[in-house]
Amino acid sequence: MTHVIAPASGRTRDIPDAVVRSRSLLTGYFAGLGFVMAVWGTRIPAVQESAGLDTAGLAAVLLAAAVGMVAGLQVGGRLAGPARFPHLLTGGGLGLAVSLALLGTCRTPIALGAAALLFGAAHGVLDVAANAAAVRCQQAYGRPIMSGFHAAYSLGALGGAVVAVVAAHYSHMYVFGVIGAVVVVATVAASPVTRCVGSPAADLGPAKTVTQERLPELSRSRIWLLGLLAAACLLGEGAAADWSAVHLIGLHASPATSAAAYAGYSAAMAGGRLIGDRLTASFGARKVVRTGAVLASVGLLAGLSMNNVPSALTGWAVFGLGLAVTIPSLFTAAGVGGPRTVATVAVAGYLGLLAGPALIGALATVTTLPGALILPALLAAGVAALSHRALEN
Repeated sequence: MTHVIAPASGRTRDIPDAVVRSRSLLTGYFAGLGFVMAVWGTRIPAVQESAGLDTAGLAAVLLAAAVGMVAGLQVGGRLAGPARFPHLLTGGGLGLAVSLALLGTCRTPIALGAAALLFGAAHGVLDVAANAAAVRCQQAYGRPIMSGFHAAYSLGALGGAVVAVVAAHYSHMYVFGVIGAVVVVATVAASPVTRCVGSPAADLGPAKTVTQERLPELSRSRIWLLGLLAAACLLGEGAAADWSAVHLIGLHASPATSAAAYAGYSAAMAGGRLIGDRLTASFGARKVVRTGAVLASVGLLAGLSMNNVPSALTGWAVFGLGLAVTIPSLFTAAGVGGPRTVATVAVAGYLGLLAGPALIGALATVTTLPGALILPALLAAGVAALSHRALEN
């Protein structure tokens, strides 16, 4: 069975049913990953309290998760390939679900660190497998669809945050256990469809076979440039997650209004990703990323400089909108070189995500928080300046 679509060129082409099912399945995996990560992130204070961790102890647990994620990205990048996509997606999904449930039961720092290490590793494997498979699915479609996958992640994260708020009066052990069980059931139920992701039709479309395709080589300098840009963008995401509410508190906003800064950022990013594929198809990745990065830089700088709550809220929202398409475009460019290249770029990006908030905190101690937050705005400007060297139209 095939489906007829009209790509950006205006010419219709047949898309095998396996490709369409692969797209739906991968959309579910991206949304599920965002959902689980949001639930974990919003309940970290409860985990800290139940295990009696001080700030240093919590930092050690989060470091274990980060180490696990980097290892998972590396291992997943080496193992990922069309024939192994189903195994990595299913294994990563089950690992994420089981480790989330374990995180709810651990009451000692050592046990919690071990569970966090497993959780991070499963996250890394699932992340690189989903992104590599998504690039292949996009190649089969013949038009941009990558931004839609990342929009699903953003919407899943929003849903996870809402569920976490609604279930705030329940023990995190119960919440993690129930969500882990749901993810296990969903992963097992989806496993027959997951096989489509590894089929030749789902990877390459009707015109090619696996043996006919040869992945183009990307130069080492271009791979590292993609990684550098990913780190710059994800540093901005980390800054928004960890420092946007603190920035608003400094402007004497209420706690609810301060929390709205990151909510506005996230909603704007999700909205931008929902229309990102259409924009990329119409104008090309270079132009969309460059324009978005300029918008992000100018928006955040304006919000910081005007020094009032409405401008700050608007600035964070514009920042999220401007960065919306950047990471999907960078992963698409990396995916041309295969899963290992995706893993390399992802590791660089996540290092920026993990290190960024701490770096901004250090800068804030020697300047001010608004002064330190100029850094992600400047990095967005750098992305705009260098994107033409990293991306293809």
